Amino acid sequence: MRIHVIHTGEVRVSPYLPFGGDNCNLLKASGITTPKRDWIWLPVSVYLIEHPRGRILVDTGWHRDMSPDGVYDKKAQIKSLGSWILYHVNQGRIAQGQAIDEQLQGMGLKPSDLDYVLLTHLDCDHANGLRAVAGAKHILCAAEELECARKNSVVRYKKKWWQGVDLHTFEWNGHEGPVGKSFDLYGDGSVVMVNIPGHCDGLCAVKLTNAEGKFVLLFADGGYATKSWKEMITSGVALDKELQRRSLQWIREQSLDPNCIESLATHDTDVKPHIIDR
Repeated sequence: MRIHVIHTGEVRVSPYLPFGGDNCNLLKASGITTPKRDWIWLPVSVYLIEHPRGRILVDTGWHRDMSPDGVYDKKAQIKSLGSWILYHVNQGRIAQGQAIDEQLQGMGLKPSDLDYVLLTHLDCDHANGLRAVAGAKHILCAAEELECARKNSVVRYKKKWWQGVDLHTFEWNGHEGPVGKSFDLYGDGSVVMVNIPGHCDGLCAVKLTNAEGKFVLLFADGGYATKSWKEMITSGVALDKELQRRSLQWIREQSLDPNCIESLATHDTDVKPHIIDR
């Protein structure tokens, strides 16, 4: 497999959102009590996987329409997200050429060349760009995550991000991970979505394993950086803090496994775009 680590713009948040820890409440994580000068910009990573059985995109990042001129645009973002509240929790920007469809075009690919789009979860910085790759052959997320989005649609999720997209859900067919729920895409263990709940109900890590048993772990927002699992720092946004910590412990164990080639969070400032070729 070849894995392209791609940055699709940035997200600006209160530092307590990614690294608030166990005692952080949602008010603090939202940034309402934190001056904007103290907010931080984080990358928004997605991953293109060249697998022997097809091309897979993990997450989609921001859509171009939330940053039409390649710079931070308050009015455009509120319209794109469909939420004044979400704008006040996280701001985003995408330089020209960095939206996922633009980057695919630069690789000579069209959305229809994607066999699968796998969504780790449906938060805005992971699913807002979904419409840009709506032509992919299969678009999947966990059934628990779509239900979680329905339950939390007032504040956290907006169905407009996937409205009109042929989004399908999958049911667990395996028992890997901190809560014993996983989905083996091809049935051979090479691409496995592993449920790591806490941040949200249907959050998944993607574990990519080669023929020698070596693997790459894409743990999405199970932690926001390598230091999250090294220091066991939970994020400030969690629907279930106990499950979030349990999931982070699993990420730590996997990351320390001698067979782990790389372990990557979506928003780690230390991770630069690169290719993993194993």
